[in-house]
Amino acid sequence: MTIDMNNASAVTLRVNGTDYPMLLETERNLLGAIRDEVGLTGTKEGCDDCECGACMVLVDGQPVNSCSYLAVQAQGREITTIEGLADGQQLSELQAAILEAGGVQCGFCTPGMLMSATALLDRNPSPTREEIKVGLGGNLCRCTGYGRILDAVERAVTIR
Repeated sequence: MTIDMNNASAVTLRVNGTDYPMLLETERNLLGAIRDEVGLTGTKEGCDDCECGACMVLVDGQPVNSCSYLAVQAQGREITTIEGLADGQQLSELQAAILEAGGVQCGFCTPGMLMSATALLDRNPSPTREEIKVGLGGNLCRCTGYGRILDAVERAVTIR
């Protein structure tokens, strides 16, 4: 990819606790920077229009659609991707719960769902099923029907 130097900025993105210095065009979205510059491909590009939530990451603990969030806006912020939820080979409680509940079919929406659910549980450790539905409202799933995903989040609440 050729960078227009007249429209570029040097930034350092802190992703999952590691700093990544890079030169980016100012209109480059965070999704592209994470996937192409950092090399983490767990965050998915589904719609590129803030409709599906497959690109959800946490920026300073808040869920954002990385397809519409400019990478330069993330300078000085803590970015967490799906790869940052596990501790080495040890899955987070939520990741383990989604596997146990069978909340994964094609898996495309799963990273975004997990990021939204993580943010929800961080701000509300004991959400009701209705609050979980609202917390996952920005994420679309075309395969599971949501029931098992909701079950998984409820299960994670009980084991936290």
